[in-house]
Amino acid sequence: MKSLQVSSKQSSKPASKPGSTVRLNRFLADSGLGSRRKVEELITGGEISVNGAICTDLACQVDPSQDEVRYQGKALSAENKVFLVLNKPMGYVVSQKDEFSRKTVYDLLPAEYSHVPYAGRLDKNTEGLLLFCNDGTLIKQLTHPSHKVEKVYRVEIEPKLSRAGIESLRRGVLIEGGTTQSAGVFVKTQSETGMTLKVVISEGRKRQIRLMIEAVGSKVKALKRVQFGPLYIKDLPVGRWRPLSELEIRALYRAAEPTASIKKPPVQKISRDKT
Repeated sequence: MKSLQVSSKQSSKPASKPGSTVRLNRFLADSGLGSRRKVEELITGGEISVNGAICTDLACQVDPSQDEVRYQGKALSAENKVFLVLNKPMGYVVSQKDEFSRKTVYDLLPAEYSHVPYAGRLDKNTEGLLLFCNDGTLIKQLTHPSHKVEKVYRVEIEPKLSRAGIESLRRGVLIEGGTTQSAGVFVKTQSETGMTLKVVISEGRKRQIRLMIEAVGSKVKALKRVQFGPLYIKDLPVGRWRPLSELEIRALYRAAEPTASIKKPPVQKISRDKT
């Protein structure tokens, strides 16, 4: 390891060899401890040790094959990746902990996955596909608007929209944070009082679909994410989860970096939810 600020306890392992290292914050994010910002707080807070010595240096480099990195005494590894999808029910908060003691999506997962980050938040009253993955770099790529990864929603609204309202949604409407990017909007069914839309967006702002619908004079009555990039909810029951297949994992990496050469990531073997 290099550029390390440590406690008085010296490291018992040799420094990493040049050219074989990664930034400590990336290693921690890939280990499933959270976003880059969160893991940087862990580093500066003195909660991470490298080879037995506390490291508070954000510029620290580690060699995953040689250096021992620990958090709260537990050895970390960025070698095994975890990929899960959950069909989120209504009434669950997308958060690892909730200050109001509400039910969270992590209550629906086995305890061993309680620290695996999610990609793309859904609000409490939205159902559908939620991805969990401990590759922090991949999550950032999948959720950043510049990568144009599409999210598809089934949206039930009342009252129904005019043709002009639908065209406004397609072009972009002004909501909190600025005008939305162009969206795919398709009418699936309609009645005298409302309609069901398929909405395709590549952004991911807070409550974006609901705010878009309100901006053109209607209200969302039910909202479900049915697709995230190459992933589909298909027949996964509400409240259940499953591991991704190797084909789905490779498709995620292609969606995040379409021009990059894709290598098969090392994946932790996961048994399907049998509860």
